[in-house]
Amino acid sequence: MAFPPGFLDELRARVPVSEVVGRSVKLAKKGREYEGLCPFHNEKTPSFTVNDDKAFYHCFGCGAHGDVIRFVRETQNLGFVDAVEQLAREAGLQMPEQSAHDVQKEAQSRRLTDLMQDAATWFAARLQDHSGQAAADYVSKRGLTAQTIAQFGLGFAPDGRQRLRQAMTSKGWKDSDLVETGLAILPEGGGEPYDRFRDRLMFPIRDSKGRVIAFGGRALSSKAKAKYLNSPETTLFHKGRTLYNLDLARKPAYDTSRLIVAEGYMDVIALSQAGFAGAVAPLGTALTPEQITLLWRMVDEPILCFDGDKAGKRAAQRALERALPLLKAGKSLRFAMLPDGQDPDDLIKQSGASEMGALLENSQSLSSLLWDTLLENADISTPERRAALQKTAMNMAGEIEDQSVRAFYQSDLRAKLKALFYPAGQSTGGTQRGYGNNRRGSWAPPPRASQFLKSSALARSDSPHSASELIILVTVLNHPRLLFSHLETLANLN
Repeated sequence: MAFPPGFLDELRARVPVSEVVGRSVKLAKKGREYEGLCPFHNEKTPSFTVNDDKAFYHCFGCGAHGDVIRFVRETQNLGFVDAVEQLAREAGLQMPEQSAHDVQKEAQSRRLTDLMQDAATWFAARLQDHSGQAAADYVSKRGLTAQTIAQFGLGFAPDGRQRLRQAMTSKGWKDSDLVETGLAILPEGGGEPYDRFRDRLMFPIRDSKGRVIAFGGRALSSKAKAKYLNSPETTLFHKGRTLYNLDLARKPAYDTSRLIVAEGYMDVIALSQAGFAGAVAPLGTALTPEQITLLWRMVDEPILCFDGDKAGKRAAQRALERALPLLKAGKSLRFAMLPDGQDPDDLIKQSGASEMGALLENSQSLSSLLWDTLLENADISTPERRAALQKTAMNMAGEIEDQSVRAFYQSDLRAKLKALFYPAGQSTGGTQRGYGNNRRGSWAPPPRASQFLKSSALARSDSPHSASELIILVTVLNHPRLLFSHLETLANLN
């Protein structure tokens, strides 16, 4: 929505930046400014300043900069309008009037989210009655507590094409509303709409404000064509811009500076129940640029947790490729690969939450995973193949749009390639290749030179040395590189 001139200036004037920042950052007065540890990156020495006169904050360490609205957006993962609404309430400011079109659009969105909440409530009730016994048995088998079930709003969609539709229309909802939200499907050949979700354990998908905007359903029958089924794209729900459990994970992630990205609904729920509340999941697809941006609003380096099998490794590589162009100073991803054949729930049940914590603590950096990906099945047996590996590495680093980050990646990869092609102790050129470096005390004679010296009369303790021979011996010992040009002569001395 567009705000009239002066409204945002009035808002900024009424809400001091230090007041809002001070709720999450310990600030100390320093002259006309405040100083504290930056909330956007880890630091031990304060480099984060807040200036109420100029109405902005700035970090000299990571470059974070903005006004009070931006701070609320970045730390609470809110949209611009939502952040303005929150601050306006604090300031006692009336939000500006919207256009007739905006009013109508928002009213329709509220109606549809009310419908989705009604559906979520109905699904939750079915999980508790006799019709949801199979679903109840499943969640019990997975070890979910009643508190967890209520926290995530789990429910059950009974079998039958008209169960939800009949329940919702009896409350006054129209078929067109059910179809618009994706709860019902309108047959292409005509006829009455029918329920999209049938005989499935239901997972409400909420937006950042906690409003139900979609559903995911896990099939309880092995005969179902799809194990998981999500709501389609609607006016409320955009799959590529939504993360499961975003509303509940945001505060724990901010408080702990750790955000886990799991693969599915049950992974997130199991992690949360085990004490890892800052966990989210994409909705059946690889991470999108929009979702990565959402993650970075909460923490600098989210941890992507994947199964350790081939499919999990492929998913990690796809996430790496998606993230590369988006990398920024201080913004990256980390990767935690689970033991083969285990998901987070398996690991927690078999080895405990401490093992899961250790796995996350030892997660792999994106740059390290990139290197491992490059080396997988790499053949460097010929100059041409080494050149091909180098070209691939530089091309991948070249995908990074941020000039500074790209330069560091390219420099890092060049150093790693050099170490790979010329292992420690080898030079990159000259007649001395393969036999040490030029630093005094680190040189060792090549194998052939050692053999010649041992066979030479000069090396035998019983050999009567003349003055000239001793001079030669001392010279060679002090300047061993002369051996390369006089090996044969020295070996044949008698």
